[in-house]
Amino acid sequence: MSRGAIRAWYLVHKWTSIVCTLFLLMLCVTGLPLIFHHEIDELAGGHEALAAASDAPLLSLDRVMASALERRPGEVGLFLSFDEDRPVVNITTGPRPDSPEADMYFQSFDRVTGDLISAPAGEAQTVDGVMHFILQLHTDMFLGLPGMLFLGLMGLLFFVAIVSGVVLYAPFMRKLDFGTVRVSRSRRVKWLDYHNLLGIVSLAWASVVGVTGVINTLATPIIQLWQASELAEMTGAYRDQPPPPPGRLGSINAAVESAKRAAPGNRPQFVAFPGGAFSSKHHYAVFLQGDTPLTKRMLTPALIDAQTGVLTDIRPLPWYVQALLLSQPLHFGDYGALPLKILWALLDLATIVVLGSGLYLWLGKRRSTLDARVREVETGGVAVPAE
Repeated sequence: MSRGAIRAWYLVHKWTSIVCTLFLLMLCVTGLPLIFHHEIDELAGGHEALAAASDAPLLSLDRVMASALERRPGEVGLFLSFDEDRPVVNITTGPRPDSPEADMYFQSFDRVTGDLISAPAGEAQTVDGVMHFILQLHTDMFLGLPGMLFLGLMGLLFFVAIVSGVVLYAPFMRKLDFGTVRVSRSRRVKWLDYHNLLGIVSLAWASVVGVTGVINTLATPIIQLWQASELAEMTGAYRDQPPPPPGRLGSINAAVESAKRAAPGNRPQFVAFPGGAFSSKHHYAVFLQGDTPLTKRMLTPALIDAQTGVLTDIRPLPWYVQALLLSQPLHFGDYGALPLKILWALLDLATIVVLGSGLYLWLGKRRSTLDARVREVETGGVAVPAE
């Protein structure tokens, strides 16, 4: 590689890294507990065990929904979801069909007995509050969509920094064996070697997590695009019809059963009620999932007329929504069990060291000339002044 090319790639790596490093450190630190959020929730007692037999008859969803609304007079149903490992149905209500998240109320019911599953108290509530704070900070820094898009830009710069770092790694390691850490040299050379070694070892993971993180920050515009295109097409015949009043909706249980018959071998993951972001003003949107680790992430919406219970349309989500759904669990290592999460955590820690060492190296070389830094890359760190 020519000296001019090294100079250009060095500048790209330097400035993309400088701009995104502090935000990436925040994301890595907050991402660590989020990797283990299921385990933390269980340890805190937020996942109540149920003794009901797996073959016990289940109550009608309409009956459970009626119980939820009795406890929240004046509210309407917004979402209904199902636990994968327990006979539990989770119901979200709000004062109106398009209620914002801040006005939503969440309840969980044992679908065998109809009992309300008590909300976690004491320490569990504290842990839940802390985890929600960490998730919000990690997702959008409490800034909503602008915060999400800003973090997406930081993720994009991080990916560019990774690519430019790989390009510079080749000439740097030309005269060195892979994994070389020169502990007998100066502190700067030692940390330069650690930075390069951990960076190349965590390369694939950092790239995957960075790219999936960028995709996740685009969740709102992706869903809006689906609403304006696919969902509008699926419900075109209802465009000029007035929406049904919330109190005159048909059976939720019948809607779910109708969706299951339309997609044999699938199970419902959640139901979006009419008027919300994931449905039309006239339909229950029943989102179905497969039964394998991959297909259970690839949802298929079935639109059921909320008054007649007749299936209007069913079709797979478009590729861009499927990409979002697949990227979300991959970002946090949710495709595997605890061993994969431990691996994710170790690679997260390695990335923290890479980011921290990069910041240390930059702070220590701000007075050096660009030619000196290019020479450092060309010689594998040999031409580094002693400290």
